[in-house]
Amino acid sequence: MRHSDAPKGSLREVFLAFLTLGLTAFGGPVAHLGYFRTAFVARRRWIDEAGYADLVALCQFLPGPASSQVGFALGTLRAGSLWGGLAAFAGFTLPSALLLVGVAYGAGSGGGPVLSGLLHGLKLVAVAVVAQAVWGMARTLAPDPTRAGIALGALWLAVLAPTSLGQVAAIGFGALAGLLLCRAAPPAPVGRLAVPLSRRTGAVALALFFGLLAGLPVLAALWPWQGVAVADAFYRAGALVFGGGHVVLPLLRAGTVDPGWIGADAFLAGYGAAQAVPGPLFTVAAYLGTVLKMPPNGLLGAGLALAAIFLPGLLLVTGALPFWDDLRKKPLAQAALRGGNAAVVGLLAAALYDPVWTGAIGSARDVALAATAFVLLTVGGVAPWIVVGLTALGGLALS
Repeated sequence: MRHSDAPKGSLREVFLAFLTLGLTAFGGPVAHLGYFRTAFVARRRWIDEAGYADLVALCQFLPGPASSQVGFALGTLRAGSLWGGLAAFAGFTLPSALLLVGVAYGAGSGGGPVLSGLLHGLKLVAVAVVAQAVWGMARTLAPDPTRAGIALGALWLAVLAPTSLGQVAAIGFGALAGLLLCRAAPPAPVGRLAVPLSRRTGAVALALFFGLLAGLPVLAALWPWQGVAVADAFYRAGALVFGGGHVVLPLLRAGTVDPGWIGADAFLAGYGAAQAVPGPLFTVAAYLGTVLKMPPNGLLGAGLALAAIFLPGLLLVTGALPFWDDLRKKPLAQAALRGGNAAVVGLLAAALYDPVWTGAIGSARDVALAATAFVLLTVGGVAPWIVVGLTALGGLALS
């Protein structure tokens, strides 16, 4: 991030910046990464394009909710401590978590065609945000034929294997291609990432991650309190899924519906509600924890499920960051990162079509509204939250 000369931010600054995104960032993890790029690379300049792509590539390799992990890392780097990461996490996560708890208590019912139109507009603005991210990152991270070819190869891999493993394979392909094809480039002046975490802290975080992954099932078998079993189910869901987002839902269903903790209809209602709120899809855990048939449920269940599903991903990024800085400065690692960063562009391009485009565009009017949002963001330089509001109203008008 060529971050070492940038002034540190306060916890309040970090929290408010991510709270704004937590209230307005619709569209899933890929769209969130686009929002982050606009907010923290293009507008606030907390981090540069290559540094941001490095963080995205790292978090794509790690299990857990990738966009939340990137946000946690950005907050940690900006504020100079893990408290900054927690402030970013709280700001980005609490709005959707509270909304979903409200839905679970019956406060989110109703809306009819008005709500449907607004939600359609929010899906369309996600198209514009991701398109802006693809365009901006392609110019910076795939500016020559070699890296453009790597991006294209990653796009093909993502299209032919549209799974979380396919995403990891695309990043791995990019890194390997970078090692083979991008070593002739002069070493990049990376500077220092200024990670405010010691290697001891990283090692402790990694030990906690693996200790909880192995220990929670044993504790659940030995201790009859239902809360341990709930923590185990949600922790495993967060620890074993790459890319996050929709991929976590089958694991959550197996962990909550199959043992009879939640009815299938209630689970599907929570899944539908999670599509309608901003922020990370993992916050569906707050809804599920609230509607559990047995204690701990309600607010206690929501808090437990929410903490358990996000904890493994945050432990992993905390563990990886202290080692990532030194690794990325080595010449071979830089070559691999050039290829990996180009592959990120290909992954974003694949996701721009499916699920972002296919989930939002149904007519020529949709194309026109999404294109208008794209022009406002890129040529007009309009703040993303304003574009979100205008496009939501446009979706309502089209409905």
